Amino acid sequence: MLRLGWVLAVSGSVAGAQQALSLKDAVERALATHPLLAASSQRLAVSSGLLRQASLRPNPRATLQTENWRRQGIPAFRPADDTDTYAFLTQPVETAGKRRHRMELAEAGARRTELERELLRKQIAARVRSAYWNAAGAQRIYELLLEDRAKFQQIVEYHELRVREGAMAEADLLKVRLEGERLAVAANAAALDAERARIQLFREMGQTEFPEARLTEPLELDAAAVTADVSAALENRTEMKLARQAREQALAGVRLQQALARPDLELVLGYKRTAGFHTALGGFQFALPFNNRNQGNIAASEAEVRVADSELAATAALVRAEVRAALTEVEMRRKQLTGLLRALMEHAAESSRIALAAYQEGGADLLRLLDAERVRIEAQALYYRTLSEYRQSVAALEAAMGIAP
Repeated sequence: MLRLGWVLAVSGSVAGAQQALSLKDAVERALATHPLLAASSQRLAVSSGLLRQASLRPNPRATLQTENWRRQGIPAFRPADDTDTYAFLTQPVETAGKRRHRMELAEAGARRTELERELLRKQIAARVRSAYWNAAGAQRIYELLLEDRAKFQQIVEYHELRVREGAMAEADLLKVRLEGERLAVAANAAALDAERARIQLFREMGQTEFPEARLTEPLELDAAAVTADVSAALENRTEMKLARQAREQALAGVRLQQALARPDLELVLGYKRTAGFHTALGGFQFALPFNNRNQGNIAASEAEVRVADSELAATAALVRAEVRAALTEVEMRRKQLTGLLRALMEHAAESSRIALAAYQEGGADLLRLLDAERVRIEAQALYYRTLSEYRQSVAALEAAMGIAP
């Protein structure tokens, strides 16, 4: 009795401070405030900076040089006439479209970062959905046990009245009270499970505070069955987009490395003063690609393309498997809910009603009544637990299909 009173008191005080929280609100709050998404926004800024850097052209190089200085000698040293003075600019000129290929690689990296952020958003939304339905199921089971405990209290009071009238042995009353205490303990455990599930929900939402909340999304079974299309999943899954983008980035890397194998030109234009005469200076220079033709980097970038091809194929296989597994789980749990578990709940409720009526008429013993009531409560809890798992499997199927949050 004291334990039941504590559960009811806690639930009553919590209910007054609860705020409504729908599934849509939970997902939107997570996507708006999650710290991991804030970090991914900074990665986008990093990609933007790298793209800007890739578009810059090489700087010219200024050279000031003087030669033929000496301390003494014959004839006498005259700096104005005996030294050579140079002042010239060297401008590197990139060949083979290096700047364009560099920008293509940076743009591919920026698009990949955007897709990684999109993937993170979907992963967070999927985890929030799963945590929401887990918390909703735990909350419903807790409420169910509280309702059953309140109803069972009527049975306890009935037996207390029979004992006072001398129509029943006190040992039977102790059995009833013991069953009531067992139900109170189960309600306390369900309260703890609901609290853990609620905190986990706010953790998945990226929150630093865990306020009391009333989950408003209905837990009932959907009217329509869920379907899945593997080809649509292969098109919509961000993992597939990311794998394809990784291949494009690897191809851009190959083109850049092939361009880097071509030597750049350096144009030289300047001024020379020698023996008192002012003259112009011009020319160009370039590296001779005898030994280093960037063979190693080209081979490495080509290997990256092969890696990207393998990862793309592996991702496609994984998407197919995830869609199939998620759809199978949804269908199996739906069959359980509409078939076995619903019939189990109805039969358990009917058995409990018959056992109670027979017991009141003196046609059944107390243990049979308690067993029937226990089976009814366990069947109801199992139904709502499976319903919560069904909702989580639907969320997993939506994630496997790549449905946007």
